[in-house]
Amino acid sequence: MKSLSRRAETGGRHGRGRLPLVLGATLGIVVLGGAGIWIATKPDLAAAQAAMPTELDFEDAGGNPLYLAHGVTSEYVTRERIPVHLQEAVIALEDQRFRDHGGVDLRGILRAGMRNMVSDGIVEGGSTITQQLVKISYLTPEKSYMRKLREARLAAQMEDAYTKDEILEAYLNRVYMGAGATGVGAGARVYFDTSAQNLSLAQSAALAAIIRAPSEINPFRAPDALRDRAALVLGLMEDQGRIDATAANAARIELATMSPQRGRAPYGGWFADWVKGQADAVTATLDGAVTLRTTLDPGLQVAAENAVASVLGDRAHEAALVALRSDGSVAAMVGGRDYAQSEFNRATDALRAPGSTFKTFVYLTALQRGMRPEDAISDRPVDINGYAPQNFDGKFHGDVAMAVAFVKSMNAATVQLARTLGIDAVAETARALGIEADLSETPALALGASGVTLLDMTEAYAAIATGRAPVLARGLAGVSGRDMEFHPFKWGDPEPEGRAAQLLQHRGTMTGMLRAVVTHGTGQAAGAVPGAVGKTGTSQDYRDALFIGWAGDLVVGVWVGNDDNSPMDEVTGGSLPAEIFSAFFQGAPDPASNGTAGPEDTAPEVVASDMPSPQARPETLSDLPEPAKTVTAPAPRPSAGGGGGSAVEALLGRALNVQRVSARDLVNALQRDASGGRARASGNCNVSACERAYRSFRASDCTFQPYGNRPRELCTR
Repeated sequence: MKSLSRRAETGGRHGRGRLPLVLGATLGIVVLGGAGIWIATKPDLAAAQAAMPTELDFEDAGGNPLYLAHGVTSEYVTRERIPVHLQEAVIALEDQRFRDHGGVDLRGILRAGMRNMVSDGIVEGGSTITQQLVKISYLTPEKSYMRKLREARLAAQMEDAYTKDEILEAYLNRVYMGAGATGVGAGARVYFDTSAQNLSLAQSAALAAIIRAPSEINPFRAPDALRDRAALVLGLMEDQGRIDATAANAARIELATMSPQRGRAPYGGWFADWVKGQADAVTATLDGAVTLRTTLDPGLQVAAENAVASVLGDRAHEAALVALRSDGSVAAMVGGRDYAQSEFNRATDALRAPGSTFKTFVYLTALQRGMRPEDAISDRPVDINGYAPQNFDGKFHGDVAMAVAFVKSMNAATVQLARTLGIDAVAETARALGIEADLSETPALALGASGVTLLDMTEAYAAIATGRAPVLARGLAGVSGRDMEFHPFKWGDPEPEGRAAQLLQHRGTMTGMLRAVVTHGTGQAAGAVPGAVGKTGTSQDYRDALFIGWAGDLVVGVWVGNDDNSPMDEVTGGSLPAEIFSAFFQGAPDPASNGTAGPEDTAPEVVASDMPSPQARPETLSDLPEPAKTVTAPAPRPSAGGGGGSAVEALLGRALNVQRVSARDLVNALQRDASGGRARASGNCNVSACERAYRSFRASDCTFQPYGNRPRELCTR
């Protein structure tokens, strides 16, 4: 009995001992089953890919990776252009059995599991390259066993759907390399200022070393840690037979003296922020990774940022600049003096008073109504319910020619002209040319009192420059495929209609008046730019200063002011903004030398202007006449007869004395100042042809006397 009892007791103890095992096994089955059910409810690989936002890479106008203020955008590099030793370096460190497993490496999981058990937490993931690609592409960075289970499921599906080479290529282009660089292509440029395909073995080992901990193994902050980690990579490659001893030793020697070289300074942050909005709209219907080519010219962008920095110097003002090509594409954009300090884009988002740059709309309205540059308008004191505009020089000039009032930026004359035309008509002109801001239709509108963005104003000036309206600034040129083929967007060219078409019939005459602003008016600080035309603007109490104009094939707007709208120390549009305009063009690289003149979908020929003189009909923006010499000092007040000064001075003298001065006279005067005597000096005057064509031809200066007692014109036969 005792023995049976003892056996019973023993059996009972064994039964009670097996119970926890049974319960544990049951619980394990339940947990695993629950996990399986949970995983099954999660999206599979196809669904995860469908939900993934479009990956955007950006190129500059020349097809090179776009450098941005926070580093560079990811530069997609196909596997054929990734050195084999870089591929092998990453595999040696991150997943040495990459070519053998099916997406999940059980050996790696067991190794990681043992470490996690002894560490009482998850310290090693044991993830394969495929799992890492799944994680950075589709999953959150949380560390949990449930996420690891889903990661393993998606990795197995990825291995079934793609080849090993495709998986490795995607991984090398999506992995974060630190310093704002995504992918080994961007990493190569950020750390070594070279392309991925030109990386040496030592550099490849260094890039592979960065992947595991980019913040800790930073080439610029921790070069010693980088060398140690890169040496480990070389050792692994040698031990695994991926490189021989000779190659490993040569790389170690290079590694010992290797000094990372920073790529070009970051630039274009404001442009990147602005173009991202356009990119989101364009790529909404596209799937997967997309490389968009932008319109940004890196040389012009650097020139723009340098111009702003050099002219502002240590002044505490902000500034903005936008440069449009004749097709509306943005070649350069500066939204402030330092993107690192302020990401606010003052070129696109700041509503500031444009000052006298708005006067262009007043005078273009007058031209459309049939007025001529020589017509007299009143520059006398005026009081409109307490609003009494003053001229900058504190004087009034009585009856003056309309062209003179514009060139000298007379406020009283402009306000009275706008009232005669109708303030609503001036506002309508601005809107017809593309101004979208709310305009307060009061007399002060004529002097630019309503807030408008610099981009809006520059677009409107571009309409006058090109004869197309409305000009809509754009930052995207097309799509670059993985096959390296560029597919340009076909944006189409706007054709002016209605009011815009009527206004732009007179853009040639308006251009002549804008040219005179630079040669003999308030914009002389921009006179060093060949053929430049433009208008200065200064708001009340010097709160805003602008210069907007064009030269060559670029329409450029510049604004200077303070963010708090406080007055500046007598900064006018003819000072700092015009100086920035000039510095930008002088610092701009030759388009033929840098290969980034613009996107490949070039704009059609600019519509010819309505200037009466055949020699002054600009077929492109660069055909406008330029002065024979740069005017650096204010022009003296011309006498009635013009004396021995330039032709334009004589013309302004006639206008000030209310004598007839036509648009043809203005154009011809500008051209004589630009070319007078040079044809003879250079031997380009065809004397025999001109003598046959004109009885009044004079060989001494290669000019002839046209009918109507007009100023002599240059013979171009």
